[in-house]
Order: sequence, then C-alpha cells, then structure tokens
Amino acid sequence: MTSQENIVLGVDPGTATTGYGIIAKKHGIGSVQAIEYGVIVTQKELPLSERLYIIYQKINHLIKNYHPTEVAVEEIFFNKNSKTAISVGEARGVVLLNAAMQSIPVFEYTPLQVKQSVVGYGRAKKEQVVYMVKTILNINEEKLTPDDVADALAVAICHAFQSGTNYSYV
Repeated sequence: MTSQENIVLGVDPGTATTGYGIIAKKHGIGSVQAIEYGVIVTQKELPLSERLYIIYQKINHLIKNYHPTEVAVEEIFFNKNSKTAISVGEARGVVLLNAAMQSIPVFEYTPLQVKQSVVGYGRAKKEQVVYMVKTILNINEEKLTPDDVADALAVAICHAFQSGTNYSYV
C-alpha cells in the first residue's frame, strides 16, 4: 500500500457464511481495485462460540495480512426471523471488535445505501449488484459465489464511493 491508496475490508457478516472483500481505493485517479475476496464458512454442527471464534480468526488473519485502513460492514436488515438477525449481529460484533482491537475505523452501511451507491438504485436486485461489482472491479469470473462475496465487495465499494473523495471505476 502506498500513501496514495487506502485498503478497505468490506464484510457481509453471518454466522454460517461471512463474505469479505478487500479493495484498494486509489487517490488522485479515483479508482477502486479488488485485492482479495472470499467467504468464511462455519459448520452448523459446531457450537456458536466456536463458529464465532473461526470468524474472528479469519478476519484477524485478513487484517494482519492486508493491513486495511478502514473496515466497512453491512448493517443488519431485520426481517421476520429474529433468530437470524441475532446470529448476524453476533458475527457483526466479532468483526467490529476485531477492527476496534486493531484501531481500524469501522463504517456501517444499510443494504439500501450499498445498492444505491453501487447500482444507483436502492431497490436493485441481487443480479444487478453482482453485475456492477464485477464491472466496477473488473472481475472476469463467471460467477461470484456465494452471494456474500459480492455483497462484501459491494459494501467496500460503497464505502470507497462515499468516503469523502470522488471515486469511480475505471
């Protein structure tokens, strides 16, 4: 990383799957570039404490290896399933704690903000978000799977676009 770029770790938290995307946002030319992305999967047979510890370890590993200067996390979209919302909140807590322990500022965005920033329409469909993420980051893979990966990259892009400097894709 140079002084002319910031590294953003975008996270789409979940207990079963946590998507992550690491991008570089370059100052001056105003572009974003994918560095690394993937998903952290935990087995549902494991106790919750172990699943959260796995998420903690993997996020910590990403932070230690890529040295993000900012972390962007998707806020919880509360649906009818409160159990799901609670487990997502627990995974979010692990990510937030990890960033705080390493003095990395955290920025939170709603799904509506992410879609508005990446697609230009807050009610965009999943396919539209995936298409724009691939376009913005020049990702040639046929498919970004699971959806959590594209969502995490979208959160990182949203932050890059909304963080005070005019960024665009090249």
